[in-house]
Amino acid sequence: MESTLIVQHNILYSRGYQKVQRSEHYFPDHALGIMLAGESSYYSTGGTFVMNEGTIGLMRRNQLFKKLKKPGPTGEPPTLISVFLDQEALHQYASDNTILKQRVYKGQAMIELTQNEFLKGFFHSLRPYIDHPERLTAKLAALKTREAIELLLQTDDALASLLFDFQEPYKIELETYMNHHYQYNIPLACFAKLTGRSLSSFKRDFAKIFDTTPEKWLQSKRLEQAHYLMSTQNLRPSAVYLEVGFENLSHFSTAFKSKFGVKASDLSTGTGL
Repeated sequence: MESTLIVQHNILYSRGYQKVQRSEHYFPDHALGIMLAGESSYYSTGGTFVMNEGTIGLMRRNQLFKKLKKPGPTGEPPTLISVFLDQEALHQYASDNTILKQRVYKGQAMIELTQNEFLKGFFHSLRPYIDHPERLTAKLAALKTREAIELLLQTDDALASLLFDFQEPYKIELETYMNHHYQYNIPLACFAKLTGRSLSSFKRDFAKIFDTTPEKWLQSKRLEQAHYLMSTQNLRPSAVYLEVGFENLSHFSTAFKSKFGVKASDLSTGTGL
């Protein structure tokens, strides 16, 4: 069964199922992680990043990803240690070290750092706390976070612009963004932040552009995409409902029947529309 343990406020140990799992994630903070077992694949509009056993990766904040977790070749469940580099810790580090304002980061959303021996040693030092989380006090966790920042800066000077880019998402063109990201099942507040708006201004701008509410538009858009995938690729509902942004198959099936007047299962077997 799924077992996720928060060792300390920003350090996470996660052990998954011995089967394929699909999920979606919004990362408000930078995340530095190592794959201890199994495999995790991250899919975004910027490409795909695969973490196998031993892979170390740095993920930029304010990103949307679809995630696919698989067991390893001998059946071991996907297992991961992550350190989240929150804005408070980074602001404090920048202040303590007189780090000047950085240019806007425009590089990759995920960076592989597997060959860094110091980062390997860093994660090795965290492993004893998996069995003894009470030993990792808040003070130690803060020290470990600063250590991670130091090691990243030693790895590549260019990472400073990623770590210390404190600008929040600016207001962007809403219609294009939503048409490219509607399949991510995240709260409306996250869509609002990622498009540089408050929730109220997001809803107001959305209504002006699409002449409907975000909730109604998202469901309709996801159902239309599901209809296209099943009718053109003969996919079953169980293969598409997560892909287009629905949380569960039951809700998807009910909504599909209401919109198109036919069961999704009938369409995928060629007996529907």
